[in-house]
Parts: sequence; C-alpha cells; structure tokens
Amino acid sequence: MREETIMKTLLRGGRVIDPASGFDGPADVLVASGKIEAVGTGLEAASGTTEIDVTGLVVGPGFIDLHSHVHSIAGHRLQAMDGVTTALDLEAGLMPVERAYAEAAAAGRPLHFGFSASWGGARAQVLAGVEPDALVTTGLAALGNPRWQRSSSPRELAAWLSLLENELADGALGIGVLLGYAPASDPAEFLAVARLAAKAGVPTFTHVRELVEMDPDTPVDGSLEIAIAAAETGAAMHHCHVNSTSGQHIDRVLGTLEQSQRAGSRVTVEAYPYGAGSTAVGAAFIAPERLPLKGLGPSSVIMVETGERIADEARLRQLREQDPGAPCLLEFFDERDPRGSALMRQALAYPDAVVASDAMPVFWPDGSHESTEWPLPPGGSTHPRTAGTFTKTLRLMVRETGTWTWLEAFRRCSYLPARILDDLAPAARAKGRLSAGADADLVVIDPRTVSDTATYADPTRPSQGVRHLYVSGVPVVSDGALRTDALPGKPLRGEPR
Repeated sequence: MREETIMKTLLRGGRVIDPASGFDGPADVLVASGKIEAVGTGLEAASGTTEIDVTGLVVGPGFIDLHSHVHSIAGHRLQAMDGVTTALDLEAGLMPVERAYAEAAAAGRPLHFGFSASWGGARAQVLAGVEPDALVTTGLAALGNPRWQRSSSPRELAAWLSLLENELADGALGIGVLLGYAPASDPAEFLAVARLAAKAGVPTFTHVRELVEMDPDTPVDGSLEIAIAAAETGAAMHHCHVNSTSGQHIDRVLGTLEQSQRAGSRVTVEAYPYGAGSTAVGAAFIAPERLPLKGLGPSSVIMVETGERIADEARLRQLREQDPGAPCLLEFFDERDPRGSALMRQALAYPDAVVASDAMPVFWPDGSHESTEWPLPPGGSTHPRTAGTFTKTLRLMVRETGTWTWLEAFRRCSYLPARILDDLAPAARAKGRLSAGADADLVVIDPRTVSDTATYADPTRPSQGVRHLYVSGVPVVSDGALRTDALPGKPLRGEPR
C-alpha cells in the first residue's frame, strides 16, 4: 500500500492513559491504518496526517461493553456517544450466531460487535420448538414461554448442548446463560454447561437464578451456584449485573464471589450504575407471586413503551398474558435514597468488577427498533443505561467521589473486559490498550464535563463529554458530534472450538 493511501491521525497534547502498562501522562498518539503506530511526546506529523489538538482532554482505549443487547445502528450510536467502541451481547447471545454476524455486517455497525452462544435459544429450540432467527425481539418474546424453562430429559440435554457446541464452532464468544429466566431448572444442567465451557476453553456469562434470601425454595442460591460450578469444572465464569440480581444482599454476594476468587476459581463480575433493570414483562422473576420475594410489588414494574407503572397484580397478569415479550423496567432500589446509592457504588467499587451496560434496544411507537436518523427520531423508549452507563460511571466514580483514578476507570471499562476474552478471541488481545501495535479504538474525553444525560423519562438523550471516538482508526465522534457516515465496526469472533 502506498504511503499516501494510509489514513493517519495525530492526537496532540492529551493526557494519555494506558491501563495495560499503567502509563498516565502527557503524550501524543499517532494512528495509522486502524492501529496505534506510536505514543510519545513531540511526535512528527507526516504529510497528509490529520492533526487534532486534544490538550486538556483524556485519551484512552475505547470502552468494551460485554453486555449489550442493542443490535442496531441506532443503539450503537447512543453507545458511541457513551464512549463505547466494542459492544458485545454475551449474557443472552443470539442464535444462530452465524446469521447474527452476517446480518450485522450486512447492515453495518458503528462499533465492533459480537455474540455468545445462546443457552436460552438452544433450550427454546429443543424444549419448546422455538426456531431461532437471530432477532432480539424473538428472544424477548420467548422469555415468558414456560415450555423452555423446565428441566430437560437426558436426550433433550444432549441435544441442546450439541447446539451450543455447534455455535462455538461457528465463532460464538463463549456461552450466554439466562438462568434467571428458568430459575427452577435442574442445577445439574448448569454444571453440564460449565463442563462444556471448560472443555472448549470458553467463558460462560450468566444471569444467575434467584438468591436464597429472595426465594428460599430456589434449587440453589444463584451466586453460590457460580462459585460451585467454577470450582468443580475449572470453567471461567462471569457473573452478569451483580447489582440487579443481588439487590439489598450485595454484601453477601460479593463475599461469596471474593471467597471463590481467593480459592483460585476464575470468576469475574460486572455491574452498572442504575437502580432499575430492564427485561421482558413475561420474565419468571416478574411474576406477581415472585415479586414479593424481592421485597417488590407490581408498582415496581414500569412498561417501557407506554411509561405505565403497573397499578396492581391483576394488571400485571393481564400484560404478561397479552404480550410477554413487551419490555419493562423493574426498580430494585431507589437511587435517590442514600442506601440505594451506596449499594450501587458498592457493586461498581468491588475489586476488578468491570462496567457493562445491559443496554436494551430502542423501541418506537410504530414497533420498530432501528433508525438511521440522527438525532434519533422522537418517541423512542429504552432504559437510560443504553445511552449513559459508562459516562454515568465516570461521573459517579471519578468526577464526583474520586473513588477511581482515571487509570482505574480505564482498567474497569476497557482493559479488564478485553482480558476476559483473550483466550477465546485472540483479536481481543489488541484491545483495551493504548500502545504501539494496539487497535486504534480510542475515546477522547473532556474530564470536566463528561456525564450521562439520559433519564428514565427521556432515555435516548446522548451523553456529553465524549469529544472524539475512533473505531479501527475511523472517527465515529468528532468534536462531540456523531459522524453519521461512519460504520467501521468489525466482528469480534471466537476461534472455532
């Protein structure tokens, strides 16, 4: 390739942070052909190089979101404004994974993308005859279907484990396990999944079943189950959104996970900075008889598309029957209450916990969940974490409380998430770093103004303070404005297993 055809960018004079080496200081960053070519002071800009003054700004590796369900250009654009350069659906996954990758690539994506093998999709196909189509809406609709939530016969278990193996062979990024949506299923089946993961050398990403404090009749405590499976099989096991599944019992859960880690198990954990989760109204744990186990009631449920706060048990049952896949919010604690706010920060502060959004699709009144318009058309509904997880975390943990340094923030948002994928997807090894040879996935942040702006009432407002964002060296955000012509996202895939 001739020199003049190589796209080069020089970010001049910023505060550069590399969480891999621990570097935090003034430097220039030279980007060429999708890679970081050099980091240092006084770098020379060759002819044709685009030079950008980033004095007073923080430059670091773009955020890697292990838990995003947006699957759309619209959702990726909101996440880009939140500092994300790689958005992966690893908790739920999509099935068939080959179709999910192909359709995302055909449509184009602003951010890098990837999917796990879907435990829920495999079980739904074998146990309930639900044909997978790689659509998030189909997955949401299936969550309330009781036919796939039961325990499996030996033949059924073998059948859906085989489907998961096939998905891993097609490049799925580990196994996503929605165990909380089949909370009475046989724990032996989860151990079988863990053994498959250990044999294949891939992680599991689990939405755990209920805690014993919330449901004394649970077959096994959800978080303890992670620790048991990791110890018995040696599998790498990731505990999704520990804040929302633990609620008021976060102290005990984090203690359980810490003990597991100290014993040598490969257990990792994620959290997001909100007091409400989002799912389908037909989810097992939103059944009227189960909400009181969490100390909640029907009024803790809010329908995303209409804003309706559920008045009573009869209305909740009606909605679950009419459209079990309809998205809703579930308030598990009040962020405005000092106790709730402290619990939220405690989950984020847990040593080496990574930040992950659990970003949800944007739904419009006409039923669509995609738009190539920017700004997004009015009337879109989603959870504010889709637009604001990472900038809200920076506001809370760096700007307002000083709990994290900027170096630690990039460890939690960029470096550690990438390391969870290193053995599975060698391409991840060039991510989460800011050094010569690393992928040019970069975020440039104004440390004085970075913040979320999305709210539950207005959830699609883009975050502020992300001044520039590069995906494979291509500008997706420039001077705080989204580039609508930029679709440089590439697939991140696992090696065939």
